[in-house]
Amino acid sequence: MFGLTPKPAAAPAAENTGIIFDVNVQDFEARVIAASMEKPVIVDFWAPWCGPCKQLMPVLEAAVNAAGGEVFLAKVNLDENPELAQALRVQSVPAVFAFLGGRPVDAFQGAQPESAIKAFIDKLIQSARGNQPGAIDIPEALTAAAQALSDKDLQMAQGIYAQILQQDEKNAVAYAGMVRTFIAADMIEQAAGLVEGAPEEITSNAEFAAARTAVEMAQNAPDPSTINALKDKVEKDPKDMESKCALAEVLFGAGDKEEAIETLLQAIAYDKEWNEQEARQILLKFFEALGHTDPLTIQGRKKLSSLLFS
Repeated sequence: MFGLTPKPAAAPAAENTGIIFDVNVQDFEARVIAASMEKPVIVDFWAPWCGPCKQLMPVLEAAVNAAGGEVFLAKVNLDENPELAQALRVQSVPAVFAFLGGRPVDAFQGAQPESAIKAFIDKLIQSARGNQPGAIDIPEALTAAAQALSDKDLQMAQGIYAQILQQDEKNAVAYAGMVRTFIAADMIEQAAGLVEGAPEEITSNAEFAAARTAVEMAQNAPDPSTINALKDKVEKDPKDMESKCALAEVLFGAGDKEEAIETLLQAIAYDKEWNEQEARQILLKFFEALGHTDPLTIQGRKKLSSLLFS
């Protein structure tokens, strides 16, 4: 969604503070998406030529200041950051989005009266506080989120993970799950931003480490010519184990995960012990990157067991 290239940005009016600040393409990931895992972030798209923007901005700033630090306000100059506007499908300004749990959860367009802005912010704060009746059952919610992710229902998965993190912001499994939803949506920069901004307490967790591996692999997408060259080598010499393993890795990086796994399974079937079981080690790395609940991991492990113990 956010295919971004760093650009500078600037905004008039209030100075950058801890609560109200300018953002651009370069720091949007850290200051909006990652920051919204901890606290709600309102994003105001404006333009220097926009009259309603000049009316809305001071009212919005005053309401955010009155919230006493429970919400941030990030200001984006539309003219200097068209990529961000395109990513969020902004067609006119002012356009205001509320981010919570790493995703947009509410929005409005056009200048609004003070009462409407206050209601917008109050609703966002209440959501962040988790003011729904009763606390969620985290183990049950984690199971539901994992199933939604497995079913490719990314919106559902993100919503559940966001609820869990509102209740337990250092839940490593939920945080890793949120990272995986961004990877599944091909939003690799967002996933990397979450990994970089993760609470220190969860960085040694196995689930988080696996999600970090998945991000690293997704960031190393190969050139198509590399894939074709390796496929030619394997086709010419099916016994070329080195090329088979290399092909599997570039296929996985390119998103062809099922074919990558099948390539390694074929290599293992041909020679389990080649180079100290290198094919098996790469396959286990794939399973880690996918996560243990992914259908490809489950199916792949069954096939691997059959090969190893046959």
